[in-house]
Amino acid sequence: MSGTGRVRVAVVFGGRSAEHAISCVSAGSVIAALDPERYDVVPVGIARDGRWVLPDAGQPLAITDGRLPEVAGGTAVSLVGDPAGRGLAVLEPTAAIGPALTEVDVVFPVLHGAHGEDGTIQGLLEMSGLPYVGSGVFASAASMDKEFTKKLLASAGLPQGEHVVLRDAGGALSADPEVLTAADRERLGLPVFVKPSRAGSSIGITKVTDWAQFPAAVATAAAVDPKVVVEAAVPGREIECGVLAGRDGGRPEASLPAEIRLKAGTDWYDFSAKYLEDAVEFDVPADLTPQQTRAVQEASCRAYLALDCEGLARVDFFLGTGPDGAERLVVNEVNTMPGFTPISMYPRMWAASGVSYPELVDRLVASALARAGRPAAR
Repeated sequence: MSGTGRVRVAVVFGGRSAEHAISCVSAGSVIAALDPERYDVVPVGIARDGRWVLPDAGQPLAITDGRLPEVAGGTAVSLVGDPAGRGLAVLEPTAAIGPALTEVDVVFPVLHGAHGEDGTIQGLLEMSGLPYVGSGVFASAASMDKEFTKKLLASAGLPQGEHVVLRDAGGALSADPEVLTAADRERLGLPVFVKPSRAGSSIGITKVTDWAQFPAAVATAAAVDPKVVVEAAVPGREIECGVLAGRDGGRPEASLPAEIRLKAGTDWYDFSAKYLEDAVEFDVPADLTPQQTRAVQEASCRAYLALDCEGLARVDFFLGTGPDGAERLVVNEVNTMPGFTPISMYPRMWAASGVSYPELVDRLVASALARAGRPAAR
């Protein structure tokens, strides 16, 4: 801990992925929720080109008048690979910044997408010997990759929608209208959603309602990730549920579920609908029967355990009716570092479940420290 007796938390945000701006917004909310009487916060921004900085004062961490925030200037720092280094090294020493501002106890990597949520920064933190919030290398990588998420969840008996994986879609495949066989097209039907395998926030996703749109949709997804997943549309209600590590190493806990409802005129839950437009309504908690709520919560915890998650996760579902007429709950994806913006579902679901935003952040930091055998803030 710092000389003040407070836990020093490095909140890392930004990053090299297409979700850079949303990470900044999430970090702003996390920083605001960390009690200054218990925590010393070290904001650490990662620019789009990969530079690590202690951001300049006044760095905006919110969407203002439709403008997305971005990590820009600041004092250059680097993560120290040697565990004895205890965190960050200042690359541009100044009189105002020294070891007291760069040694940290725990890292909160509020990073979404590639180079942050996919196991890469988790591996870096493991090498550096720093405790961190959230899942480890394997769970982060497996949950980020939609192909392997589906495989692991299916092996645990959790139902998946019909899908096809396209590899090297950034090459000749993207221009080939026959990249899907006739049998695949018949099995998938229309519409389909064409997605980068390793991305989030609906970036690079296209809803295809005519096969003539398919090559362009593959190219759009492949610009984000050369591996592309084509998913059959699953009719049903969009339900989400938060999972949080149990206290004292106990079994994971599930929040009350929530439902996302699109307003008239909104076709699907894309990036603009999520963050820039007043296009959706949220029911927190969702209007579900007690039996449906239990089914969602149980499936969420099973998914969390199947992927070997730690700390937290958000599990997204479609709740509808199967071909046999029976109710069917289909897992859409698992997010190991869900959004923490003011409108994000994860903190809102926990608030509805009796866990306030500050308490949620406390529990996540405490869980990270406990895994490393270190004391939490008092």
